[in-house]
Amino acid sequence: MFAPLDHLHTAPPSSPHERRLAELPLTVLVGVTGVGKSTALAALRAAAPQARVLPDRREITDRVMIWPVSGGPVSDRAERFRLTARYREQHPGGMAYALGTLTADTRHWGERPLFDGLRGREEVEYAARHFPAWRFVALHAPDVVRVRRLLGRADAFDRVAGGHTGGNLHAELAALPGVDAVFTPAELGALAALEAEGDPPGDILAKTRIVLTERQHYDPDAAAAFLRTLPPERALLLDTVALSPGQVAAAIGAWA
Repeated sequence: MFAPLDHLHTAPPSSPHERRLAELPLTVLVGVTGVGKSTALAALRAAAPQARVLPDRREITDRVMIWPVSGGPVSDRAERFRLTARYREQHPGGMAYALGTLTADTRHWGERPLFDGLRGREEVEYAARHFPAWRFVALHAPDVVRVRRLLGRADAFDRVAGGHTGGNLHAELAALPGVDAVFTPAELGALAALEAEGDPPGDILAKTRIVLTERQHYDPDAAAAFLRTLPPERALLLDTVALSPGQVAAAIGAWA
């Protein structure tokens, strides 16, 4: 038996204070790993301490999608992507579907909570079509920047099986499955050059593999293209390279 999420559960509302998240005017951050969602949320919380942020995608993924199948935690990112893909096959909409099934105690979460976050067109389109009260903030950063940010944040969660073999890093990067669809030769050269800046080659390879694996499951460009079709009051798109975390938080605060 797994511990419940704090003040969230999958049973129908049982008191006047409980509401399905599907019905609340939820603000949802959209973006793949390394675009700056956590940094933006930290800046937003500093600017608006009253903001209520739901348990993040990782926690809900563990409790709703992964643990019921695996029997416990799974740390390898590629395996997590495999298990979440299986969940999406069973439940179109993936995380959007899972989030919409949850009931929240509004005494704790308030009437307008934030969630970090959704990924890819499938999740975003499902959420937009099924939950009309939800609004979306899409954050973007180039894939090379995302790799650099993953290297800089040293999160133990950012792990995948299989690492640097001790050979030529550039050649190993170029041999990654699907790499040509995501990185240009110049970008691969820039990633390989990070070794000279002090980043361990195994870490560079692992973080690049995470970005590639995530790209295979969630297309951020397709998600952004869909969000541009929504009315401006429902979707806000922000570049986290052009904007500082404080500017991102200010833009969200002004829009929300």
